[in-house]
Amino acid sequence: MEIRKVRKSDLTQLVELENSGFTPEEAATKQAFITRIETISDTFLVAEEMNQIIGYVNGPVISMPHITDDLFEQTAPNPDRGGYQSILGLVVVPNCQGKGIASQLLRALEDQARENERLTVTLTCRQFLIPFYEKNGYINQGIAASEHGGMKWFNMDKPLNK
Repeated sequence: MEIRKVRKSDLTQLVELENSGFTPEEAATKQAFITRIETISDTFLVAEEMNQIIGYVNGPVISMPHITDDLFEQTAPNPDRGGYQSILGLVVVPNCQGKGIASQLLRALEDQARENERLTVTLTCRQFLIPFYEKNGYINQGIAASEHGGMKWFNMDKPLNK
């Protein structure tokens, strides 16, 4: 398995994977993926095996410690240094789940965030995913203000120590 930065040619596989990992209300649109690929390819990583994308993680660097719902609609370029690395999506194909791929994607993004002097990695997740993120060193900060997809979300973050 290789973890690499996203390419424009990944779009079709990524949209299919997104729709397998999220409900229609939660899933990012094709246009959102096009914008993310064009704007934040530096913080959009894919796991690939035998020319097939088996997982991805993506999110912009933001100026505040927690995700706000506008991030799902608007994507701005990442600053070179500082800020908070957000995660808007982390998905692994169903038949590859439970093999540590999601954790490897998290570590790759965290390593990159450290190199670029980000303060934390921050995300929102559904309640059933809290144990997974805690196992990966994330701290539950409680219920998020997010109403994305009409769901209840929890703020999770991981401080990035040098």
